[in-house]
Amino acid sequence: MDVHDGGAGSPQGPNTSREAEAETPPARETVPRPRAELPSPEPASRAEDADSESVPRAEHTDSDGAFQAESASDAGDAGDAAAGLASGPRRPEPRTGVAALSPRYQVGAALALAVVAVTVCVHIGMVFLHVAPSNTVTKTHGKAIDDWIYPEFEQNWKLFAPNPLQQNIAVQVRAQVRTADGGSRTTGWYDLSAQDGRAIDGNLLPSHTQQNELRRAWDFFTATHDNGNRPVGLRGALSETYLRHIVVLRLERGGAAGDGGVVERIQVRSQTTNVTPPKWSTEKVSMSPVYRELSWWSVPDGETEGGTR
Repeated sequence: MDVHDGGAGSPQGPNTSREAEAETPPARETVPRPRAELPSPEPASRAEDADSESVPRAEHTDSDGAFQAESASDAGDAGDAAAGLASGPRRPEPRTGVAALSPRYQVGAALALAVVAVTVCVHIGMVFLHVAPSNTVTKTHGKAIDDWIYPEFEQNWKLFAPNPLQQNIAVQVRAQVRTADGGSRTTGWYDLSAQDGRAIDGNLLPSHTQQNELRRAWDFFTATHDNGNRPVGLRGALSETYLRHIVVLRLERGGAAGDGGVVERIQVRSQTTNVTPPKWSTEKVSMSPVYRELSWWSVPDGETEGGTR
């Protein structure tokens, strides 16, 4: 009797044919389907050959790659040369500015710029020495510095004083006119400061003349004269001439002499009024105007005919 030694779950003992048939699963009565047709190896080999032809092998990369790069650069240079020949020779760009001038005018422009640069440097140096503390240069060349600065470029530091100016000063003038028929008349007082104020009001870019010319002329006069209007120092006569020129020019522009009239004499005065203190201040000041009248000045012949500046 045969004994089948299988696993733990396998039956032991004799195995009959019927049991074997019952345990054996029946065979499937199916026929395997034909497999999908695989691509023929010939196209694949052709693709590999094409790839191998398009991409150089590693061992030929250096020589073949260098040759191809040189060929490409040569082709680019040839293309640029052909484009340059096709477009023709390039025209020089037109010169602008000083370079467009002839050599003679270039020399003249250079000299003019040099003169302007030197003048600006000298002016800045003079102003610096004028406002600087007393030193060896100002003591030695003080007269030359004053002649350059006064009266047009005088510097005023009242804005930075411990007690700034708290007054409104108006410069006024009247004139004695010889009329066309030989008579004489005296005009009323012209408020020149008020005229400058109206010209500045609403003007975003007022000129230096409208802002400071008359005011600085009056400050120059008061700084070089005592309370009796007598000149102090050598600059007293200069300040009188400067103030008279400005006033006469204003009268001429305003037509104070009339048709055929001539200004023979002028008189200048100032009207000083204190600024109203703020509401929170306990300061008490007089609001009555104070006048300072100068003596009559004779106007030289020709000064009202364009002789002023």
